[in-house]
Amino acid sequence: MTSEMMTIREMCDAFDVTPRTLRFYEAKELLFPKREGQKRLFNKRDRARLKLILRGKRFGFSLEEIRQLLDLYHMGDQQQTQFTRAYEIAQRRLADLEAQRDEMNRAIDDLKDQLKWGEKMISSMKQSRNAAE
Repeated sequence: MTSEMMTIREMCDAFDVTPRTLRFYEAKELLFPKREGQKRLFNKRDRARLKLILRGKRFGFSLEEIRQLLDLYHMGDQQQTQFTRAYEIAQRRLADLEAQRDEMNRAIDDLKDQLKWGEKMISSMKQSRNAAE
């Protein structure tokens, strides 16, 4: 991507998002495109912010958490506060995801056990029916 301004269509193509998504992030004051009439133009800063927004969403961060992280960029401490806060949020999110994974694994194991029981029941019923015939 160049340092030039990008249209909403170019942003959509570059980041695989919809115009509605970009307008939503603009309405939530996460992106600040320049307006020329009805036209929205996104600069390098907007592109960097969108990249961070999309990464945060992929990791399951809330929009409020993403906003807080983006707002910390200009703290004047070479992004130390931003990185530290992002690390803390990411640690919590990882713990949440691991707990969800563990719960899913338990559910999968339970379902497999139920399916094995079901197979035995079906097999037993077929044998009983065949013996009766």
